[in-house]
Amino acid sequence: MEVLKIATAGSVDDGKSTLIGRLLYDTKSLTTDKLEAIEKSSKQKGYDYLDFSLATDGLVAEREQGITIDVAHIYFSTAKKSYIIADTPGHVEYTRNMVTGASTSQVSIILIDARKGVIEQTYRHFFINNLLRVKEVIVAINKMDLVDYSEEIYNKIKADFETLNAKSSFKEQNVSYIPISALTGGNVAQRAAEMPWYDGQSVLEHLEGLEPADVYEAEQARFPVQTVIRPKTQQYHDFRGYAGKLYGSALKVGDAVTVLPSLTESKISKIHFFDKEFNEAPAGSSITIELENDINVTRGDMIVKSAELPKIEKEINTTICWMDSKKLVAGTKYLIQHNTNRILAKVDRVKNVVATDYSGTKEADQLAINEIGEVSIKLSKAIYFDAYNSNKSNGAFILIDTNTNTTAGVGFIN
Repeated sequence: MEVLKIATAGSVDDGKSTLIGRLLYDTKSLTTDKLEAIEKSSKQKGYDYLDFSLATDGLVAEREQGITIDVAHIYFSTAKKSYIIADTPGHVEYTRNMVTGASTSQVSIILIDARKGVIEQTYRHFFINNLLRVKEVIVAINKMDLVDYSEEIYNKIKADFETLNAKSSFKEQNVSYIPISALTGGNVAQRAAEMPWYDGQSVLEHLEGLEPADVYEAEQARFPVQTVIRPKTQQYHDFRGYAGKLYGSALKVGDAVTVLPSLTESKISKIHFFDKEFNEAPAGSSITIELENDINVTRGDMIVKSAELPKIEKEINTTICWMDSKKLVAGTKYLIQHNTNRILAKVDRVKNVVATDYSGTKEADQLAINEIGEVSIKLSKAIYFDAYNSNKSNGAFILIDTNTNTTAGVGFIN
């Protein structure tokens, strides 16, 4: 696993940006000018410590208010891995930003202020990670230095979160608990001598030790075709390849495959990665596939193993996180982008709004911005999909406003 994608979540002032800044500092990933700017700003504010939150809060409003507003992506590397961290806001009015940041992440770090413990917003942060099926969750109990590194407080918060974890329907999720002090660096990259009662790993040690099996679920192979390659040159006069990104699991030369929606069957004859050929391509590879026989394949089609066909239907039941200021109501038409397929969709019915505190659902006929609800949708033509719970890549979609061309919502097929 070369790149690990991480999303952070936490309430205002729980220390998300400070934690990330500390990770950057401890892994020597801060540039000299950035470090000098942090030192200068910290002195100007009268701090006797380095304010590492300045390493991530890029917007002027974020620096002035000391809160995270937009999703910031931070990159750093160690000898073992490269990391991309999505620093997401914790406010309820930025739920859409958090969903966006966590949607492509394999790991989530949920921060809890040791002085406050598990609060209402913690429920929402954990709910979204359940909804998005983030397999690895680290509960970082921060600011332990402000509670005298109390083991009793740590155990109380851990027990409260375990009660919350029991409400989750995603039983394959692994939840780890790490007491930290992002400000001093305790248990961030190095073990904290102040907490001898904790015998687990630091945050960085935990991340470094993760393997692909820890963060990826076993899924069926899905290959949405992005483009058909026909060079028509003297050297490649009869070449016909299908390019795209492979999701789910591996494909091999010789695999019997079916092209959707035509249901035409063939076998993989060659797999290309740039100028090299391989017998097998793992999930996540951007490749070009050749088939044994010339069949009609176009952008928007999908190549799957013949024994692993998805559903093909014109109506879908979904869970949607609404991102537009204009409310989602029945009868409205949108474009649905599902993999490389973009087709016209009509909202058939808004069934309910889902409470992000695990208290259940309430009947509703519309969704407002940042609300999550169950919605049935009718499509102008059938799509080939899986339930999001069984195949994340083929069970997610976005809704696009036909007038403004903005992303109005993100959905997960039930």
